[in-house]
Amino acid sequence: MSLISPACRDALQYWLDSLSALAGRSENTQAAYRGDVTDFLSFMTLHHSEQQGLAALARITVSDMRAWMADQRSAGVGARSLARKLSAVKSFYRWLAEREGFEPTAVLSTRAPKFTQKLPRPLAEDATRAMIDTVELQSSNDWISARDVAVVTLLYGCGLRISEALSLTGSDAPLPSSLRIVGKGGKERIVPVIPAARTAVDRYLQLCPHPQSQEKALFRGVRGGALNPRAIQGVMAKARMQLGLPATATPHALRHSFATHLLSAGGDLRAIQELLGHASLSTTQAYTAVDTARLMEVYNRAHPKA
Repeated sequence: MSLISPACRDALQYWLDSLSALAGRSENTQAAYRGDVTDFLSFMTLHHSEQQGLAALARITVSDMRAWMADQRSAGVGARSLARKLSAVKSFYRWLAEREGFEPTAVLSTRAPKFTQKLPRPLAEDATRAMIDTVELQSSNDWISARDVAVVTLLYGCGLRISEALSLTGSDAPLPSSLRIVGKGGKERIVPVIPAARTAVDRYLQLCPHPQSQEKALFRGVRGGALNPRAIQGVMAKARMQLGLPATATPHALRHSFATHLLSAGGDLRAIQELLGHASLSTTQAYTAVDTARLMEVYNRAHPKA
């Protein structure tokens, strides 16, 4: 017997459908929400020793919420993950309470555990240049080297997520002066393309042995299929080992580097938010902390304590 009642299962699906239709949530986000809320509903079934219908969910108490939070922590769920799960549960309850007409205070008043916000891990400007140069040396095949350089140059030069770079198709080539990128949650943004990125992509296209078409992926794997992100992750892993860079020097770190270096050069935070496609300015503001930390590091080196 399923731990979740049919009514709850249907309500969960209706909620997820509404997120997709109204909020444009990505499939990955919906899958995470589904898992988080399903786990919560399953716990409540076991906690009360019976399936929880919609009426029972309306009667959940502060004590029930504390029990769930304690169960999650005892299962080894970290503070950050638990805060994410609670956020999903609250979102579901706001929707359910409005739909069913009950008061969701017990759930919505539950406080998320405190956790230290992780700062982005960008590379220094010289390390970024060295990474791009070293990526080019990882393959004896000229077209593969050109492909890898083109991808990492796009990640850094345009602040793209690796999924965004690899979603480009033949219709995007030759690269224009700006690209329309569809990011997380279907959010669109316009990203300027620096000359170095256009040059790198042009060189890759000249050397690529696989014929391009408007419908197919711009970046190809060895056999001609769409390039797998693991290939870029792997080539950067080799390069960072040769350069002695930390494990945080990943493809996504190039996006962080793009934002941090722009900010260091006097870039406007709102403009950087738009370029990155962040829904909230608070997400972009994490880079100000990185910039301040780097400034203090330089200061402390220049003025060592006695």
